[in-house]
Formats: sequence, C-alpha cells, structure tokens
Amino acid sequence: MSGSGNRRPLASRQTGWANATARRLAATRITPNQISVAGMGFALAAGLAFWAAGAVDGGWRALLLALGAGCVQGRLLCNLFDGMVAIEAGRSAPDGPFWNEFPDRVSDALILMGLALGAGVPVLGWAAVAMAFLTAYVRELGVNCGAPADFSGPMAKQHRMALVTGAALVSIPAPLWDWRDQFLTAALWAVALGAGLTALRRAARLVATLRAGR
Repeated sequence: MSGSGNRRPLASRQTGWANATARRLAATRITPNQISVAGMGFALAAGLAFWAAGAVDGGWRALLLALGAGCVQGRLLCNLFDGMVAIEAGRSAPDGPFWNEFPDRVSDALILMGLALGAGVPVLGWAAVAMAFLTAYVRELGVNCGAPADFSGPMAKQHRMALVTGAALVSIPAPLWDWRDQFLTAALWAVALGAGLTALRRAARLVATLRAGR
C-alpha cells in the first residue's frame, strides 16, 4: 500500500465500524498486500457472476446479479481496509505501492468486462475498461510529475463501482417491465463516457498545476 500522500479521500475511513474492523485485521497475520489480493478475488467473482447472469433467466439470474453486486462491494471493502491496515496500523511494506495500484486495474477489467460479456456488449466493455485505466494513468502521471494525486470525478473508481452495483440491482426486476440488460448497457456507456471526461478533466487540471508551478 502506498503512502498517505497518494490515498483516495474516503469518509468511510473515519467511521467506527471501519476503524474497529481495521484494528481486528491488524491484530491478525493478514497483511495489507493480502487484502489487496483478496480484492482481486472479489472482482473475479463479480465478473464471473455478471457474465454467467447473461446466460440464465429467472431466479438464477437474480441471484447471480445480486452476488455480483455484493462482490463489487467486497472489492471496495478490500480497497478500504488494505490502506487502513497499512497506514493507520503501521504495517506498510516496501512493495505496497505495487499492490495498491495493480490489483485495482485488474479488478476494474474483471468487473467491467464481466458486466459487458453478460450484457452482450464486449466492445463497449473494452471501451469502459480503457477509459477507467486512463483515469488512473493520468492520476499517476501527475504524481510522477510532482503534482498531488487527483482523485476527482465524475467517474472515479468509487463512482464506477457504485454505478455498476446499482445497475446490477435494478436489473433484477427489469424482466417485469420486459427489459433485460438495458440498465447494464447504460451503466457501461456511463462509465466509458464519464471516465473519458474524468481523464480529460484530470489532464487539464494537471497541465494547469504544472504551468502554475513554473
């Protein structure tokens, strides 16, 4: 896990339940890097659930969509607790920065492509993945240029995952309206376009910051 200067600001970090859970994790032999890897496991489960939901109907589809949504939230919880155990509990490792970033990119790809394959729009899935990666790239580029980490939206990681979770849950009753994957497809469009806008916004802010520093 990376240092505190490159951490996403999260209000949930200040909650009592989060701090209590982080303390319990810190009291075990579980490392922050292992929590990061667990986040990829949740993302893989989410992606597979979304993909499989595209091939079934009825109760099985509802169950898989709910499972996928739950695993997306599991991924986010791992993202929360790896940093809290590393920083607040003082258990960061030299290779923490790698495990802070690499699992996030893998998780984004697994979740978004699983959703896209389940909805039958793989090309749109790749576009959403590419734009999600670009937002992270611009942020890390800024850090490498000496600028503060920019976690601004409108489609930062927490926004993307909230949208995916919501789209999966509202898709459960969609057959009642003779719909099926419309919400999932709309979510992928929103991620692709919103993340592209986010990357442009971060790029503009970075250029302005660098010019102001001259």
